[in-house]
Amino acid sequence: MDIVDYLPTLGEGLVVSLQLTALSVVFGYALGLVFALGVTSVRPWLRWPALVVVEIGRGIPALVVLYIVYFGLPALGVLFENFVAAVLGLTFTAAAYSSEVFRAGIQSVPRGQVEASSALGLPRLTSFVRIVLPQGMRSAIPALMGLAIMSFQATSLAYSISVNELMSRAYQMSNITFEYLTVYLITGLIYAAIAVPATWLSVFVEHRLDRGAV
Repeated sequence: MDIVDYLPTLGEGLVVSLQLTALSVVFGYALGLVFALGVTSVRPWLRWPALVVVEIGRGIPALVVLYIVYFGLPALGVLFENFVAAVLGLTFTAAAYSSEVFRAGIQSVPRGQVEASSALGLPRLTSFVRIVLPQGMRSAIPALMGLAIMSFQATSLAYSISVNELMSRAYQMSNITFEYLTVYLITGLIYAAIAVPATWLSVFVEHRLDRGAV
C-alpha cells in the first residue's frame, strides 16, 4: 500500500483522539479546579478528602484507571460504553494532575494582595474570585497547556478498551497489511505533528506571560 492509503483510516482515528482530548481536558480541568479549591480550603473536612482523591488520581496510572472504569465497575452494576469509559477515565486523571497546577497557581498569588483587599473591606469570596483566582489562572496557563498535550498523547491508552482512536486504527491496519514499521512510523508522526507545535505554542505563551504581554 502507498503511504497515502493509510491516511484516511488513521485520520478517522485522529478525530476520535481529538474528541477524547477535548472532552477529558474540558471536564478534567473543571473538576481539577474544584479539587484545587478543596485542597486549598481552610476546612479540614473539605481539604483532606480532596487531597486524598487527588493523590490517588495522581498515583494510579491512567491505563489502570481506564481498566477500573471499563472492566471493574461492571462488577458493581455500572456499565459504560467504551468511548464514555475512556472519557471518564482520562477526565479523572486530567482532573487529578490539573488540580495541582491550579493549586500552585492560586498559592503563587502574593499574600499581601489578599491582605490589602481585606483591608479595603472586600469580602473573602469577592477577594478570591476577583483578585486571587484570575492571577492564579493566568500563571497556570502554560502548565495547563502542557498537560493538555500529555492528555492528547494519553488517548492512545484508550486502544486497550477498544476505542477506535488513532492507536487502535494503527493496530488494526498493521495487522491487515503487516506493514508494522510504516504504519506505526506514520502514526508517531501524526502524534508529533499535533504535539510539537502545541508545545512550541505553550512555550511562546509562557514567554509572553513572563513579559506581561498576555
